[in-house]
Amino acid sequence: MKTLFHYLSAYKLRMAAGLLIKAVGTLAELFLPLIMAHMIDNVAPTEDVLALSLWGAGMFACAVVGLVGNVTANRMASRVARDTTERIRADLFAKTLRLSARQTDEATVPSLVSRLSSDTYNVHNMIGMMQRLGVRAPILLVGGIVLTFFVDSVLALILVALVPVLTVIVILVARRGIRLYDNLQRSVDGMVRKVRDDYTGIRVIRALSRTAYESDSFRAVNETVVKNETRAGMTMGITNPFMSAVLNLGMAAVLFVGAYRVAGDYAMPGDLIAFTSYFTIILNAVISVSRIFVNYSKGGASAKRIAAILAMPQELLPEPQREAGDPQTVIGFEDVTFSYGGVPALRDVSFSLHKGESLGIIGATGSGKSTIVALLLRFYDADSGRVVVDGTDVRAYARSDLRKKFGVVFQNDFLMAASIRENIDFERGLAETDVEQAADYARAGKFIREHGGLESALTARGANFSGGQKQRLLIARALAASPEILILDDSSSALDYKTDAQLRKTLLEKLPDTTIVMIAQRISSVRFADKILVLDAGRAVGFGSDEELMRDCEVYRSIYASQHGEKEDTHDR
Repeated sequence: MKTLFHYLSAYKLRMAAGLLIKAVGTLAELFLPLIMAHMIDNVAPTEDVLALSLWGAGMFACAVVGLVGNVTANRMASRVARDTTERIRADLFAKTLRLSARQTDEATVPSLVSRLSSDTYNVHNMIGMMQRLGVRAPILLVGGIVLTFFVDSVLALILVALVPVLTVIVILVARRGIRLYDNLQRSVDGMVRKVRDDYTGIRVIRALSRTAYESDSFRAVNETVVKNETRAGMTMGITNPFMSAVLNLGMAAVLFVGAYRVAGDYAMPGDLIAFTSYFTIILNAVISVSRIFVNYSKGGASAKRIAAILAMPQELLPEPQREAGDPQTVIGFEDVTFSYGGVPALRDVSFSLHKGESLGIIGATGSGKSTIVALLLRFYDADSGRVVVDGTDVRAYARSDLRKKFGVVFQNDFLMAASIRENIDFERGLAETDVEQAADYARAGKFIREHGGLESALTARGANFSGGQKQRLLIARALAASPEILILDDSSSALDYKTDAQLRKTLLEKLPDTTIVMIAQRISSVRFADKILVLDAGRAVGFGSDEELMRDCEVYRSIYASQHGEKEDTHDR
């Protein structure tokens, strides 16, 4: 909750003013039963119309003060809740963008989505309710009990006897509630993960007739959420009935004792009416307190989850003290070993690349090809060894300075539901000529013009374009900012052989000073490269030109033979 109090501190004056107004309005309401009792027992018997009118005007004034005060304070509370949640949500989103890849893996994307949506919503409700009822309910509860002593001290003792019972109920339920709502939010994370995965792969699910299976799978996840929600709801739902039952028993005792005291002339009828009014006020205050604790349990659990993300230390900070290497080495790996937490994805990998050279990386699925890219961009730090860019250890760069050097097309990249221009420019403010030139270099200019030009729109995930067209748009995006290093991570898999060859030729001719790293499954996509890195189970088993590898690397020859044979078989059929 310290994190939440930090955000609320910016609105402490507004909150103080709102709470003061709320307190004044609530106190005004508390005096209404007392004035009514005085009018019934003392003013009405005198038949003084003027006195009755004056006291009636006093009651009306208290009612107006209570109404205006509560409405004003509630509006102020809503603004504080809105503004605080807006800041929390903005900071949380910004923090998620700054998390290292390892931290994102630990938190999981569905959990981050849940914290940005449902958790911030719960916090918003808690902040608003704590301001609306956090002052009003305690004043009505405590003030009502205190004023009952002025009405009838004997009847007031009945109320005092109920307070410890009510307190125990609230404390026990609140403690358990926070834990239950934390479990509920975790199960919601799982549901978000399931929905995201299914919606992302909806076409595959339909194509393979797996809708029934996925529906059953979602039903299981949904049942877990329902079970946790039921447990939390039933536990928190105990509060209101139990507290109401205790107070209703107290009300019965008050009426019984009060009737006896009025009959024996120990109390006045107006006092009994005022006392029952206060009892009703106290009952409503207790119900409000139970609502506060329900929302506090939800909001407290959510605030804890949000604070856990905001408190994550910033990783991958620049380390300028790192030793410099060979300034001619644009890209270098020096005995690099790395794992994602289990079996190493790379083991003692070493290679180097100079300016303007091209590197092809090939290997079986899971051999560590994409991990090379992740370490180059410093999404992760190597467990041992070092990664060098422009002769400098990547750990010595500020992340923004390092990544400005790269143009990247990832294996699983995305396109926005926006215009082609916006997808290529990607909010970088690039010149029109740069966007057009990048599209031409990526062999995308022709089909862009056929689709209506750069202003034509893409649907979600670029569904209105073919796989090869989408890949060329992504390559155009990577080229548009004239990067020093271009990385293409399996970005030509959807291209036909002719287009793939034309694209490689264009890149080599038009970008002679750009260092190119191309990861591919097809050996034909990397044979043109100056250097080829062959990976097998995370180890570099070959590094050199196509001619050298065909002579010296058995794994490379095996890949070539396999793919060359498949091509021949396809041709024969």
